[in-house]
Amino acid sequence: MKLLDALVEQRINEAATRGEFRNLPGAGKPLEFDDDVLVPEEVRVANRILKNAGFVPPAVEQLRALRGLQDELDRVSDPATRCQIQAKMLALDMALESLRGGCCVPHEYRRRIAERLTERAQTRAEPDLS
Repeated sequence: MKLLDALVEQRINEAATRGEFRNLPGAGKPLEFDDDVLVPEEVRVANRILKNAGFVPPAVEQLRALRGLQDELDRVSDPATRCQIQAKMLALDMALESLRGGCCVPHEYRRRIAERLTERAQTRAEPDLS
């Protein structure tokens, strides 16, 4: 792969030396990335209005929360606390999967998994008096 990268870089440098990149359309202007090309026009307008008003889609909020929980998990060493954070992460991950339209675990099952993880965390947090 490095050989291919080197070859590509060499050809780009040769083309730049020959001046083949001069006078290209949009030269010197910032690139405009349209990340919602596959979104229908009417939904695109609504998304932009909401974005300009400071609102983000639920999936984005959940991804931010998931990233925050991952950062918190990286800082925590207590097994009980780690288990609680992992239960929250599992719930968020499953909610995200259902938003994506993927295979969704039924709500009741997700709730029971979260409860068991929480119970496990609580039993690990309790001191052993025996």
